[in-house]
Amino acid sequence: MGSAPLVQVVRSGVIESVHLGDIAVCDEAGRLIASVGDPDRIVFARSCMKPIQAAVSLASIDLALPAREIAIMCSSHNGEPIHVRAVRRLLRRGGVAEAALRTPAARPVFHDCSGNHAGMLVASAQAGWPLDTYRSRSHPHHRRVLPLVRALSGARPIVGVDGCGIPVHGLPLRAIATMYARLAAPEATDAGRALALAIAAMRTEPYLVGGKARDDTAIMQATPDLVVKEGAEALDCAVSLSAGIGVAVKVADGGYRAAGPATIAVLGQLGLLAPGARRRLRPNLRPTVRGGGRPVGHLEAILTLTLDRA
Repeated sequence: MGSAPLVQVVRSGVIESVHLGDIAVCDEAGRLIASVGDPDRIVFARSCMKPIQAAVSLASIDLALPAREIAIMCSSHNGEPIHVRAVRRLLRRGGVAEAALRTPAARPVFHDCSGNHAGMLVASAQAGWPLDTYRSRSHPHHRRVLPLVRALSGARPIVGVDGCGIPVHGLPLRAIATMYARLAAPEATDAGRALALAIAAMRTEPYLVGGKARDDTAIMQATPDLVVKEGAEALDCAVSLSAGIGVAVKVADGGYRAAGPATIAVLGQLGLLAPGARRRLRPNLRPTVRGGGRPVGHLEAILTLTLDRA
């Protein structure tokens, strides 16, 4: 089964490009509810794994953290002042120097993964684990992430190296969707309290999770029942907390401009968007294509979910 058309790009009335991709929608039992393309396609979860990584960090942190500092641990942020302040406050609260960050950037605190890394560092400092090797697969933090990923996804991941240097987990899309569905009932896992804290913080502070003009932030602001996370190479994941439904959307060519329209279209077809959300999300659902500085076209989702009748 191959990837299917998800989003097309229209310029001056002509379909200029088409983005293919794959989608899986699952419930908390791991049952495939709906799909597009190949729901068994294996992809790296990239930053969509951050709520789970943050929960592992929180389980080792014996501090009363405000929602902003927990949300920044789950983030792939824009590096706006509000994000950088939250990262620095988290590090200070945990007694960790900013210089300990190993995000690959000239100014590491501005890197989009700095909040996630800060959480790992604070957890390591609290637990007495080494700070200089916190990115290593053999580090105690990541040895705790792996069994939680297995428990939530119901699968055994391929472990690689993410862009920021920490371990990254490769799973079938349906396993990633199942993992997100199970975030709606975190008490079923050993890390239940920490997962609940991470999810609650993302709902309370969606701007800290991404920022200006970010699809995950916009969708959560428009529909508070949804928790959404963007990942590199155009992977978007979401969970409806009330319905216990998880969604994983992967654009095959990694073109992130197509991920937002595809994800919003899926959520709309599933009836998971709040009343009025589609109108609020129009800039994300139908991004403008420009020519000479003025609008000359748009992107539009062309996918239709296939419902599983089993």
